[in-house]
Amino acid sequence: MTHKSNPSHSQGLTPKFHPELTPSLEELEKQERRLVFRQFAWALGSLLVELARERQAPVAIDIHRAGQQLFHAALPGSSPDNDAWIARKRRVVERYGSASYLVGARFRAKGSTFEESSRLDPDTYAAHGGSFPITVEGVGVIGAVTVSGLPQLQDHRLVVEALERFQDLQVAHPE
Repeated sequence: MTHKSNPSHSQGLTPKFHPELTPSLEELEKQERRLVFRQFAWALGSLLVELARERQAPVAIDIHRAGQQLFHAALPGSSPDNDAWIARKRRVVERYGSASYLVGARFRAKGSTFEESSRLDPDTYAAHGGSFPITVEGVGVIGAVTVSGLPQLQDHRLVVEALERFQDLQVAHPE
């Protein structure tokens, strides 16, 4: 599904994004097991901004930890609606401890939808792609990084790409 509130979705795909097959539950779960950090910093948000600007993606970006906003950026073309989507997707990560796209995919794999079966208010929770748990090794999920402004699979993939690059940087230059 796309975010109906953003008119840019009807204009086609953002440059450098191409439609691909929807990832399997196994692939989504593998992403979460692999993308675990010893630490995270301002660098992750800045990296996301850089990737989004390269693609001219009209997104808002948010990083939260324990109820505190640590990073926020609203790039050209994003709107206050994107901030509302961010809050709804982040709440799914906080409640389930899994990526918002994975949570929605799990409901779809059971032949239902999150909206039909979760018993949660859809004005408060959205199991749409774009919010990913920040997991620290030896600690667990401590927060969420969220993007909103693209179709949900593209939001998810942008976050995963940034986390993969951030993880590569952490391995190459441990602090």
